[in-house]
Formats: sequence, structure tokens, C-alpha cells
Amino acid sequence: MREKELRLALVCYGGISLAVYMHGITKEVWKLTRASHALHAGDENLLPSERVYFEVLDHIAQRCDVKLRVLTDIITGASAGGINGIFLAQAIAKGQSLEPLTQLWLEKADVDQLLDPNARPMSRLTKFWAAPIAWFVGRQSGGTVDTTVGAEARAEVRTKLGEFVRARWFEPPFGGTELSKILLNAFHAMANQISGPILLPPGQPLDLAVTVTDFNGHPETLRLNSPPEVKEQEHRLVIRFRHDPDQGETLGSAISLTFAGRATSSFPGAFPPLSVGEIDRLARSAGLNWDDRDIFLSSFLPKGTDATGLALIDGSVLANAPFQAAIDALPDRPARREVDRRFVFIDPKPGITAIQLPRGARRSSAPGFFTAILGSMSDLPREQPIRDNLDALHQRSIRIRRMQHVMDALEPEVESRIQSLFGRTFFLNTPTPKRVAAWRAKAQERAAMDAGYAYAGYAHLKLSTILEGLADLANRAHQLDDVQAEQFRAALWQEVRRQGIDRISAPGAGKNEPTIHFLKEYDVGFRIRRLRFLARAVTHMVDQGDIKELSVQPVIKAIYAALGDFIDLQNAARFKPYPVDNAAAFLNAIATDQNLTAKDDLVDAALAVAIAQCPKAQRRQILLTYLGFPFFDIATLPMLQGEGLEEFNPIKVDRISPDDAQSIRAGGATATLKGIELNSFGAFFSRKYRENDYLWGRLHGAERLIDIVCSTAPSHAPKEEIAALKRRMFEAILAEEEGRLTCIPNLFSEIRHEISNGVLAKAATKA
Repeated sequence: MREKELRLALVCYGGISLAVYMHGITKEVWKLTRASHALHAGDENLLPSERVYFEVLDHIAQRCDVKLRVLTDIITGASAGGINGIFLAQAIAKGQSLEPLTQLWLEKADVDQLLDPNARPMSRLTKFWAAPIAWFVGRQSGGTVDTTVGAEARAEVRTKLGEFVRARWFEPPFGGTELSKILLNAFHAMANQISGPILLPPGQPLDLAVTVTDFNGHPETLRLNSPPEVKEQEHRLVIRFRHDPDQGETLGSAISLTFAGRATSSFPGAFPPLSVGEIDRLARSAGLNWDDRDIFLSSFLPKGTDATGLALIDGSVLANAPFQAAIDALPDRPARREVDRRFVFIDPKPGITAIQLPRGARRSSAPGFFTAILGSMSDLPREQPIRDNLDALHQRSIRIRRMQHVMDALEPEVESRIQSLFGRTFFLNTPTPKRVAAWRAKAQERAAMDAGYAYAGYAHLKLSTILEGLADLANRAHQLDDVQAEQFRAALWQEVRRQGIDRISAPGAGKNEPTIHFLKEYDVGFRIRRLRFLARAVTHMVDQGDIKELSVQPVIKAIYAALGDFIDLQNAARFKPYPVDNAAAFLNAIATDQNLTAKDDLVDAALAVAIAQCPKAQRRQILLTYLGFPFFDIATLPMLQGEGLEEFNPIKVDRISPDDAQSIRAGGATATLKGIELNSFGAFFSRKYRENDYLWGRLHGAERLIDIVCSTAPSHAPKEEIAALKRRMFEAILAEEEGRLTCIPNLFSEIRHEISNGVLAKAATKA
């Protein structure tokens, strides 16, 4: 049975109190990932809903002969989506449970908990002049409360709405410290529960990013023709975390993650802007040391920014759909087998904006004075279409498909060239380190000669990629400002030209020894691409049944051990000791420290030993694949514009929203969610609202995830079978949650009736 990976890059939109709904969805992502891990690890300890996901994956395995592994390795979010993304990343990377977070949302995401203590009405006389407003808002006959809240919850909403209106005006009513305490306590609650397995394969990194808005802004340099440069205030910031234990990187401390969650969700007017001092005080009051404080702040703040004067507000103000942050995380993802990459974005209220037109008004009507002002300040900046991001993903997919066609077309020709080079080599089945090194050099030279004039362009691209990469790593390690970074980059190029390294000609017109020497000592990217190419080829042999995976385990281990060493050389932290005041000294220090020629010898030795342990029939094929890589690299690297081959698959985009999950109830968000009321603050005023939205989040998330998983199969299952799986999933979720969600007993009855009598029931019955 061949293996395939479904990799999810999760993009979580903002939604204010619809955070509770999104928690239900991210919880399903976590449960699906747990079920996938159990399928591969042979673990039977699953909850009923996780067991259904297990059945879905097993169904694909039995029907299509594909063992699917589902993992979430990229998570981005803004505002409420940012909070949910942070906790999901923590659960995946640390093997922790999301159950404590459910209690957080149900119990703590309430105005009673979120109101700043200084803003609470201390008596009935507090702001007595605001009482009529509170009475009007809460008790107006036929108003929002009467029409959207069940009879049993109306008194609760009216009371809390009255307190909210009578809270202090002209200052945010919600307390930033209160939210920070809630988030930090949730991390502690997750850590105090018994941890399960880490939900990532060994060597698989997890990237997390949340958007924030720097209210004061920071200057960024723009380079022009005239004047040479200008300064512009930039307000967008992205806080990034990376979990990659093999490279010594883990998600930040609970304090740093709390900082990120509080910053990305500082909704203007509701919460005060976040300051570093707030989190410093929180750490002291909790008796915690914020050990990674300086490293964390320097990771996202521009150099020279005064952290003490920082004022961060909600990330959704400027970037409510953080696709770009997820796209930025795509490079350097390891690929051990076939990958189906999906960008999955969670939009809790598609098409619903805060600016509501008067009854009877048409959308085409010209906006009034206040509507235009409010729209420009609130919805318009953050509700822009994601077309540009999707176009970028589409173009990337086109480039990958084009490259796949080239690789497939080249394969017979490359095999023929390699056979002509080594087909009569007597010792090919008995490789030694010395022989592998000699054969590798021979194949490299032959590939260059066969490329002709195309080789010069390929070599120039490699040279440029290496130098620009070194300049970027030095820039990040030393945190150079824009002027210093540009000066250092120019100095590197000047040194390369001084040594004549850039005088590259086509093979046959005379070798340029300085260029050859430079590539041998600095071209880490070529080594990484070659090993990944070999890993994919070996995995493909296993998937096609040409060889058993156990037989090539020594080769796979040797490949990834060497790959880890080379990738580590591209860690910016390694470049801290290298001098940036002298380009020649910088290059010499790197060459001495990296010692790539010695590492090549070690890789050749490890592969020679590993290949010798493989069945004799496959030794030649594996070795010739390794030797033949330069032929492919010369043809494909220009198409990738210097990027490496990682996942090597087109990207598909899926959405999870109330509009896309209508197997139980049609009508989208307006027919299912309560949190959309009161300008999306609705769920903060009633536990009934929160329970309603959380339950629908689980149901909608489960439905869409089953659709996405089934769509990865080579042949799609009949609709009747998918409907039957969904029905079992819905019943399992209702059984799991009925004892906890005690404020909405009628909703459970309604949903069960709709499941039993709706379209889903008819489709499932046919199965």
C-alpha cells in the first residue's frame, strides 16, 4: 500500500465572538490529526468522533490502496482566528489536549469575565444617565434580544447588555490583562493534562504566524531613483513561531504565545492596545520568568524599535486573511512521499459585514455619510478579497506542473545518458566512498557538457542564489538595517567579481576554476536538492512496489541524516560569529566552518554503505538516480527561479464556512450561528450563544474535513458512502457534547430531527 500525505496549511480569519465557532472547527482539525496518527501508529485509544475519522482514512486505504497521513504543518491566523491557531499549534507540537480550551471559550469568553474591573458598574447609580440607553437596547420590544435570543437566555443577555452599556465610555470596556490571564491559564491547563503523542512526523516542522497591527508604526526605507530613498510608516507586523526540534527550534514559551494571542486579538475599542509592560507585569504576578523575552521580541520587531513604547492592536485591522504568511512558510518543507498540499481557510461569516443597510435598502444604494466613514474605518481595510493570494498559489501550481512534465519527459533521456556513462561499470553494484565520489564528479561534468550554452545561465543563477542567500542569512543574524544590508550585499558581489568567480562560460569554452571552487565550497542548496530528489525517488520505488520499505530503510536514514546536517548550515543563528565588516573574511569563515567537500565525502561514504545493504536488483537504480541528479537540476532550477524542490505538488485551496456545510441545515451563518449578532459580539453575552456556535463549529468542521479527506483519494467514493460517514460523525459529536452543552437541549433535538429527515438521511439510506 503506497503512502500519501495530506498536508493542511490552515488560515484562520478574524471573527470577534465567532472565535467560539472557529474553536469547534480547529478542534475537529486536531481530532482528524489524532485519528491519522492512530492509524499509522496502531493506537486504538480514540473517542467516538475520532474513530469515525479513523474509519474514513481506513476506508480510503481499503478502497484505493492508499494509506493517507493527515498533518497540519502551517497555521496562520488573525484576531480570534489567531488565538485558535496558536492553541492548535501548541496541541499539535506538544501532544496536548484542546479540551481545556473548550472550557475556556464556554466559561470565560463572557462580558462578565472580560470587562475591565475599573469599567464595571459599581452600583445602580453608576452612570445613571446611561440607564435609559441600556433599557432601550435591552428591552425594546421586537428588538435584537427578542428576535435572536431564546426565551430562557433573554434575561441573561439583557442584564449583561445593560452592564456593558453602563460601563465606562471613551475607554475600552474589556480588560487586556483579563484576556491575557485567561490565555495564560489556558496554556497552563493544557500543560497540566496528560499529554498524548506529538502529531507531527519526525523531521516535519510546524510554522505558526499571527498578524498584528503596530498602531504607532515604524519607519521602512523605500528605494527610489529620485530621491534615492524615502521613509514610510509601516503598521503591519507578523509574529512567527517555528517548531522544528531537529534544528533546535520549538514554539515559544507560554508567556510569548500569550503575548501573540493577546496582541492579535486587541479589537479596537473593545480591548486596549497591548504593551510589553502588560505582559511583563503578568509574568511577575504569575511568578514566571519570561526567559525568551528578548529573543521573542527581536524576532518580529524591526531593529531599533523601542519595545517599551509598543502599542499593538488587532491583526485583522490590516490583514484579516493572512494567506501571505502561510505562503511564506512553504519553502524548505521536507517531502518523504507524495504530498497533497491544501490551503484551508476558515471564514466564519462569508459575505456578512459589520455595516448593515437599513431595512428595504438595496446594496446598490449609495452609502450615507456615517456608513461610508464607518465602512472605511472598519470593514473595508480588512475585508478585501483574497484573489491576489490565490493567484500567487495558482501560478506556483502551474510552475510545479510544468516542472513535473519536464521531469517526466527528461527521465528516459537522463537514464540513457547515465547508462552510457556507467552501464558497463563493473563495480556499480559494490559502491565505495571513493568510487561514488569519482562517479559523482564524472556525472557532474557530463551534465555540464551536455547542457552546452544553457549551463552558463544555470551556473549564474546558482551563483546569484548562493550570494543573495548568504547576504540574507547574515542580515538576519546581525539584524542589519536596510543601508547596512545593501552595503554588505554589494561588498559580497564585489568580492566575487574580484576573484573572477562570475566569469562563467559554456562548457568547452574553458573551465573557470574559481567558479567550480566556489560552488564546491558554498553551494549548500545543490546538496539539499540532490538528497531530496533521491529521497523522493526511493519513496516512489516503494510506493510502486518495486522494493519493500524495510529494505531501503538504511538509505532513507542516511539521506535524512545528511539532509539535516546541510539544512542546519542555513540556520541564521550560525552566521552570528561571521564578520560582516569584511566580505572576503566572511566568505573564508563560512568555507572553513561549513567544509562542504569533507561533508560530501561523509555523505558518499554513508550512502555507499547504505546502498550496499539494499537488494542487489535495486542498488544500481538507487545509485544511478543519485548520480543523475545534475541533469535534472540543470533543466529544472531555472524554472523554479532558484527555489528548491520541496513538496513538488500543485496546491489546492478549500474553505470551511457555514455556507459550505449544509448537510444538516441550509442557510449558512444566519441560519445556524448566534455570534453574528450585535456586530459579531453576540456570543460574549450568552453562554447559550457560545454553546450553539461551538456545536455548529464542530459539525461544520467535521463535514468539510470529511469532504477534503475524501477528495484526496485517487477515485472518489460514492456520495451515499460519504453521507453515511457524515451521519455517523454527526451522531458521535452530538453524543460527546450533549452532557456538556446543557443550555441548548432543544438544539440537540432539532439537529437530530434534521439528520434523520433531511437530505443527508436519504443519501445515507441508499448506502
